[in-house]
Amino acid sequence: MNDLILRNATLPGGETATIAIAGQRIAAIDRTGHSPVSGSAELDLRGALVLPGLVDGHIHLDKTYLGDGWHSHRPSTSIVAHVAAERQERHALAPVEQRASALIERAITNGTTILRTHADIDPVSGLSNLDGILAARERYRDAITIQVVAFPQSGIIAAPGTYDLLDEALRCGADLIGGLDPAGFDNDVDGHLEAIFGLADRHSVGVDIHLHDAGDVGLAELQQIAERAVALGMQGRVTVGHAYALGTEPWRRVAPVAEALASAGVSIMTTAPGSHAFPPVLALRAAGVNVFAANDNIRDSWSPFGEADMLERMMLVAYRSGFTTDAELDVAFDLGTNAAARALGIEGYGLAVGNPADLVVLDARHVAEAVVARPPRRYVMRHGVIVAQDGMLTTGSGEMT
Repeated sequence: MNDLILRNATLPGGETATIAIAGQRIAAIDRTGHSPVSGSAELDLRGALVLPGLVDGHIHLDKTYLGDGWHSHRPSTSIVAHVAAERQERHALAPVEQRASALIERAITNGTTILRTHADIDPVSGLSNLDGILAARERYRDAITIQVVAFPQSGIIAAPGTYDLLDEALRCGADLIGGLDPAGFDNDVDGHLEAIFGLADRHSVGVDIHLHDAGDVGLAELQQIAERAVALGMQGRVTVGHAYALGTEPWRRVAPVAEALASAGVSIMTTAPGSHAFPPVLALRAAGVNVFAANDNIRDSWSPFGEADMLERMMLVAYRSGFTTDAELDVAFDLGTNAAARALGIEGYGLAVGNPADLVVLDARHVAEAVVARPPRRYVMRHGVIVAQDGMLTTGSGEMT
């Protein structure tokens, strides 16, 4: 017997179906409407759209102000200056676990069932940010899947002692190794990349690099990242966030780099920032590069904006990319679902029989309308359990309140 039957569900393509869930997985998807599927519990969705759980592949749980008071945004003239200012304000913030928990809850109620966060690691804070995030991850383990990146926000070469801390972080629960602007921040491309890829190889983990460096420097770094991924057999396990150089340079110069990224299986994350050129989504996808979208900074020192809503992020990427057709809006949706799941190495993702029952239910007729309208999430399910309903967490969410 199935545990839950979702009747009168609208699938992403617009078809009506009955969805059966047994245990943690999708047991059947009946598009005929005539199958005598039964279960111990049923929900009549009355035509509501059912989507796979949303995937936010790049956020910063330890930086958010959510769960704390309002902190006015203070612009900086450079990334280096901003990082220094951010370090100085840490003592005035609520504990990492408290703020991370507030952001996790916001993400869950908005339909995110999988996310990847970066945890700042530096000689001043040590592993304290990682500890707070790991505690929050454990608290919400029944409601959301969280991957953690050990992130050298203050650099590696520029912050002596960070390398050993990153090594320790990977032994203490971090899932991936991060990097940051090898040229623009550390001023040592070879040294920075050798450090993070060496750690990745030693610990058998993936790599997730922040790369704001633009122009020739940024393109050269992307080429080197692709080459290192291939040399270490890490195809499909390397991600580069932002990668502004792909959007600041003409396509004739970007094309060979895109080919190298595609061959190396390097994924590119974009937020489609409002004040900066960003990677050309359609051109890169046509070249075979896996491009995905993520929220990045949410209500923190880097940005006062964000609702931890991946449908909102899809809309922003679509808006900034000039997407208007249904087909283009479908691409925007893919950036925060299938493409993001590929980048994070998630197996068995999506609305298909046998996959985990990670689902989002909302009032829309199809994917394009969901991206444009961003309607409230009626139900959010993880592994067959409703963890949020009408914007509120449920008792199915473990220790959550």
